[in-house]
Amino acid sequence: MEKKRWRSELSALLQKMKENERIQKSSRACQKLMSSKCFQDASVVMMYLSIPYEADPSEAILKAWQLGKTVAVPKIIWEDKHMLPVQINSLEADFSFEVSGLRNPIKGIPVPFSDIDVVVTPALGFDTKGNRLGRGGAYYDRFFAHQELRAQRCGFGFSEQVVDELPVTQDDQPMDILITDEQILYFNDKKG
Repeated sequence: MEKKRWRSELSALLQKMKENERIQKSSRACQKLMSSKCFQDASVVMMYLSIPYEADPSEAILKAWQLGKTVAVPKIIWEDKHMLPVQINSLEADFSFEVSGLRNPIKGIPVPFSDIDVVVTPALGFDTKGNRLGRGGAYYDRFFAHQELRAQRCGFGFSEQVVDELPVTQDDQPMDILITDEQILYFNDKKG
């Protein structure tokens, strides 16, 4: 199946999920993330601000702050089609709201790529080999290709988003770890 069809099917699957189920599954996925070595050992965690129907990492963001970690999120630079990691200290203020439901930080201190220990990454789908299927903009693929970035790549989602195999191209950047509400999978021999 090609990427377009996978995107359509996985998007429909996410939209069918009831909100209370999504909240419970997000919490379980956050519990697994917070107990993982990659999260525990990180000083700087890059998370994301979920859009409707995505697994919500907010609980893990709050825990990261409680543990004294620096939290960065992507600031999307639309005209250049790239993401800049910026530090945030609140889930409430200084965001613009895009048509897609994306909260984009208006300001925030840029975080050097080399400082980031783990990047918690959303997707429409993941496979059991470590590949991810994003929404088609390749923002994360370009971000992961940055030369200074040495962070572990942690896919984050619901168990329903995991399939046996997704189509990939040479520009697709794989995950090191995948955390869902039901499991943690490690790839590339990177235990995190």
